Amino acid sequence: MKILILGAGRVGESVAESLVSERNDITVVDSDPARLRILQDRLDLRGVVGNGVQPSVLQEAGIEDTDLLIACAPLDETNLVACKVAKQRFNVPTAIARVRSPEFVDGAELMGRDGFAVDHLLCPEQTVTSYIRKLVEYPEALQVLEFAHGLVSLIAVRAVAGGPLVQHSLAEIPALVPGVDMRIVAIYRQDTVLPVLDGATRIEPGDEVFVLAATEHINTVLGALRHRAEPVKRVMIAGGGKVGLRLARQIEGQYQLKIIEPHAARCEYLSTQLQAGTLVLNGDATDEDLLGDENVQDMDLFIGLTGDDEDNIMSCLLAKRLGARRVLAVINRRAYADLVQGTTIDIAISPSHTVIGELLAYVRRGDVEAVHSLRRGAAEALEAIVRGDRKTCRFAGRRIEEVPLPKGAQVGAIVRGLHRADGSEAGEDAKPQVLIAHHDTVVMPNDHVIIFVPRKRMVREVEKLLQVSATFMF
Repeated sequence: MKILILGAGRVGESVAESLVSERNDITVVDSDPARLRILQDRLDLRGVVGNGVQPSVLQEAGIEDTDLLIACAPLDETNLVACKVAKQRFNVPTAIARVRSPEFVDGAELMGRDGFAVDHLLCPEQTVTSYIRKLVEYPEALQVLEFAHGLVSLIAVRAVAGGPLVQHSLAEIPALVPGVDMRIVAIYRQDTVLPVLDGATRIEPGDEVFVLAATEHINTVLGALRHRAEPVKRVMIAGGGKVGLRLARQIEGQYQLKIIEPHAARCEYLSTQLQAGTLVLNGDATDEDLLGDENVQDMDLFIGLTGDDEDNIMSCLLAKRLGARRVLAVINRRAYADLVQGTTIDIAISPSHTVIGELLAYVRRGDVEAVHSLRRGAAEALEAIVRGDRKTCRFAGRRIEEVPLPKGAQVGAIVRGLHRADGSEAGEDAKPQVLIAHHDTVVMPNDHVIIFVPRKRMVREVEKLLQVSATFMF
């Protein structure tokens, strides 16, 4: 696929790095030649210096035969105008704009063909906020990802000694957790994925286990792999920036909430935006005395959300040492995130990885509904709609054991009933059925299949299985 990325900043660089590894033809446009040179030295891509809203610059970048434009320059207005120019002047098939302002909404008339002509709005701050919100709701999980309109969830969890399923084989799961159907799609042991999962595979303490289950059963699944933990009641956030404020607005009233923000003017603004029950503190989150005075040892969850990676790491390390039950740090530098993940810091989030999935859904071949990047980009989980029939698609009308998936890739769940027989979306009165996949489960046309792929290089093979032949007419 030929992809044009506007902006070589933090988001643009992360997007380019992820997509170029999949042998896409990538061109990056930026007004800073030094930044482009650094990017070209690291990655196999083409750089064009210039203003991405100017038609002449877009032409030089090859906009005429571009399949996908991703506009992620620093300013919202630049990205929106670039999408408009690309669509109206050059008829680009798909245009995505990164925006920060909550005033712009996906699907709004302003984003339509007669407006800015944006196919999808990408807001990294909102994506990261939603990601963290799930981890507040399920504090023992390392990752919580939803599929099929929220009916199915994939969770990553670190198994601990004493969990009901730990040191038991996969064949014993139905007897140990009766009435809860789940599918363990991968186990990482010492950062290496187990090549084969069968009934004899045992879950060991320290394993990172990926489990698919109906969302209503997620708490039960977590309790089966860890000791049942008290729900989160008290949360402390370090940093009252865009993400900190968004998260506070979503969780205030449900939890006892404290925010530490170093800038007095920002503290005053936060106080006007949040409920009276939310305590806003002006101070440094790496100040041991401040954390002690504010009883960080009583916090169920401490979240480092400042704009500085080092401050987030240090404040989380300090909070953990002082007694906070669980700590989470947002870390922009992926090398730092890889370094601290699974140490004293319980969860390290790299914002770029939370955003990549939204873009991958537009890159994947086949009718892909959602994509999530896992294990810091090494693995992937995708949701696709099976089209065609047994003659035209290698998934449709077959038992899962008949589908020639690459070794290690697994169909974890199927959601049936989200689409009618003619392929159109079912109405609000529809009652979709969640099926946890087994070897003899038959995949039907219009089913949503959720597939775990342990290595990204396998994705192309999975895509080919989902594509319908040229003879298929819908």
